Amino acid sequence: MEKETGKILEKIRQKRLEKKLSLLNLANELGISHSHLYYIESKRVIPSIDVIIKIAKALDYPLHDLFE
Repeated sequence: MEKETGKILEKIRQKRLEKKLSLLNLANELGISHSHLYYIESKRVIPSIDVIIKIAKALDYPLHDLFE
């Protein structure tokens, strides 16, 4: 996994924690399994850009901030 991808996934995890959302709650909102979201956050799976966009919207995280 590229270093930049890992940074994006870590930002997603941090934002979820800041918003005090559980993996299960966010995953349900996204329509994915909580295990899939766990694998994304733990950098075991690289999500598609569509999933990244859904996560960013659900967390109210501007995409340009996510990719900086």
